[in-house]
Amino acid sequence: MHAITIPEPGGPEALVWSQVPDPVPGEGEVVVDVVASAVNRADVLQRQGFYDPPPGTVAYPGLECAGRISAVGPGVAGWAVGDEVCALLSGGGYAEKVAVPVGQLLPVPDSVELADAAGLPEVVCTVWSNVFMVAHLRPGETLLVHGGASGVGTAAIQLAKSAGARVAVTAGGADKLTRCKDLGADILINYREQDFVEEVKAATDGAGADVILDIIGAKYLAQNVAALAVNGRIAVIGMQGGVKGELNLGALMAKRGAITATGLRARPASEKAAIVAAVREHVWPLVASGDLRPVIDQRVAMADAAQAHRALDAGSHVGKILLMT
Repeated sequence: MHAITIPEPGGPEALVWSQVPDPVPGEGEVVVDVVASAVNRADVLQRQGFYDPPPGTVAYPGLECAGRISAVGPGVAGWAVGDEVCALLSGGGYAEKVAVPVGQLLPVPDSVELADAAGLPEVVCTVWSNVFMVAHLRPGETLLVHGGASGVGTAAIQLAKSAGARVAVTAGGADKLTRCKDLGADILINYREQDFVEEVKAATDGAGADVILDIIGAKYLAQNVAALAVNGRIAVIGMQGGVKGELNLGALMAKRGAITATGLRARPASEKAAIVAAVREHVWPLVASGDLRPVIDQRVAMADAAQAHRALDAGSHVGKILLMT
């Protein structure tokens, strides 16, 4: 088969379409013939040499995919050759085939085109595990989403609205904010021109956001605490704004607030399986009904993954960029 390899870390040109050995399913695994994968910020970090795959994971980037099962390993029940699936991966999605533990598989609903389903697993698992399983967003609360037009952001808007929450988003331009509004966002903040702390407080009568989903990290730490409601929860899922920041514990204690920081890729398979099972129970009915849909910005041939990474680096996309085999 072919896969995207990274012989040497670097810019988008470091991504090389190479011939590699076919995967063989192990105990409790299936092999998926990949129709599409999707680009994530973690893939960019891996390309740059800053985010190595977990031990035992194939070296090719790609944290999600959609396709058809072509082989079934020992100990697998409930899945068969030919099943259309999407999957949460620890790596290997930028390839024509990938071996996947069955606990990380999701069936593709009839309401979703198979390729588009590649844009769902990473974002819905990230949002569900952080916003609902950890931060416990409740109906009537306000969720602030940084990067509302991103893949994670577009999923967070839809899931929070389905749960009866009010959604504030930050994004870098009027067009992106319009797209967020179309998905259900209530409070639209252009971070290039507005102070999100002031805007969130103004829109909530001074209360602040009950839950903040943050992709920025250190740069926004103090502002997030300032924007937080009493008993609020901050879920940090990215570090685009740096890894080290100063935290005013007094300000956090005054809010009786909590900060969590999580990732998906390095978690044990058992934890990923638990998250995927929760997504299948709580989120997949919304996907099947059309109340939650993948937001796809563009499709690029997987062999041209460098082009897709340039598009992600440019930051003008809304939703997911897919890689097509």
